[in-house]
Amino acid sequence: MKKTTAICLAALGATTAMPAAALNGHYPLGIEGLGATATPPEGLYYRGYLFHYDIDEFNTTSGDAAPGSNTGSVTALAHRFIWMTDVDVLGADYGMEAIIPMLDNEFELDVAGGNTFDDDGVGDIFLGPVILGWHGKQWDATFAAGQWFDTADFDQNNPASVGKGYQTTMITLGGMWHFDEAKRWNVSALSRYETKGEQEDTGVTPGDSWLVEWGFGHRLSNGVELGLVGYNAWQLESDEGTPITEKAERHAVGAEVGYGWRSLGLNLKAAYYHEYDASAGGVKNGLESQGDTLRLQLTKAL
Repeated sequence: MKKTTAICLAALGATTAMPAAALNGHYPLGIEGLGATATPPEGLYYRGYLFHYDIDEFNTTSGDAAPGSNTGSVTALAHRFIWMTDVDVLGADYGMEAIIPMLDNEFELDVAGGNTFDDDGVGDIFLGPVILGWHGKQWDATFAAGQWFDTADFDQNNPASVGKGYQTTMITLGGMWHFDEAKRWNVSALSRYETKGEQEDTGVTPGDSWLVEWGFGHRLSNGVELGLVGYNAWQLESDEGTPITEKAERHAVGAEVGYGWRSLGLNLKAAYYHEYDASAGGVKNGLESQGDTLRLQLTKAL
């Protein structure tokens, strides 16, 4: 146990903020759910995400909980603006987006001497100049590309820092299939591939990661949509600039309910996710969080 504690302390003291709601990059897992792969019609949209991630434990590279009581939470309000134009690119609707996250992080870690780490503020900003949405009679497909910029404050000695200290390029590809012409039943998968830059304060470059959010939904006759949702995430490459080769991963399953008011151009969704497995990667991660997520998502046509 002393050896494990020493490893965790070394990881915490030597590197960046723990990923918490993300895997080993920027994208927060569980932020999207049912219907996320279908782009909206032409127009300007605001989408707000109210997100609370309650951390039960922090796991080591073996997937076992770190010794002692190690808990925390991540609360976020993310503002996303989506503009779908009337431009056709390769037969797809073309659009662009921007995301401005506001974060409040707090961790209580026995492995760090029982200390509490906290930080709040505006996180790293995302700009996505490319959204492509294809639509068929019973299917939808999406491709997108964008960049998370190193715009937030970063403190390598604070595991709860809202900034990551590096940039991330994110490529998105997803699709949804409707089982019936009335589009009452659907299955979808939205994947993100993250490539990170070097964290200048530490000299560490986090390894590439692949994230998949999936859903199986059913729309009732009254317009309410219910479904099973989840996510799976894997770090594909080891971090550069560290002697540690382990890779992080996280897996969760949950449920979602949603309803839309077409006359108001308004849609509201709520979801709950339970993480059933998580393991840490290299020294960059130190520890990997495992917990439960509550998410509210509001979309409004402007």
